[in-house]
Amino acid sequence: MRRTTRYPVEGGNSLWHVYKTVPFLKVIKNFIVIQLARYTPSLKMKNWLYRTFLHMKIGDQTSFALMVMLDIMFPEKISVGRNTVIGYNTTILAHEYLIKEYRLGEVKIGDEVMIGANTTILPGIVIGDGAVISAGTLVHKDVPSGAFVGGNPMQFISMKKEAEEHNGQS
Repeated sequence: MRRTTRYPVEGGNSLWHVYKTVPFLKVIKNFIVIQLARYTPSLKMKNWLYRTFLHMKIGDQTSFALMVMLDIMFPEKISVGRNTVIGYNTTILAHEYLIKEYRLGEVKIGDEVMIGANTTILPGIVIGDGAVISAGTLVHKDVPSGAFVGGNPMQFISMKKEAEEHNGQS
């Protein structure tokens, strides 16, 4: 179950209320920082930009590949642990604007997590330490520590311990 807080709106769809929920200048600043980081090849520079200007919690030696798209409205709700790899063109969302409501939820990614390219992580998700997420996955529910998941919709594939036991028997 995703951990999101729901905020109902009246009148136009919730995206029409966006600047009542997040300041316009914050969105502009976040957009510029995220676009700079998406194209810079320097991992240290990306992490510095994210920590300094977006107020994200990023662990040491975490790597964001080129073109990673972070939530432009609420990046401060995203935290990533130590020595994690986030693959090319991955999107991490902390909000979703719907017709009659919008939802906000923190995204917590653990230590030594591997996230494949073109993955989308929805708001309110926790990804445990050592998890592996296959490329192209829609992460719509929590991923336990040590799990290997993939697909759209996301499916459980195996646990790290099971894979090690299987490889040891070959």
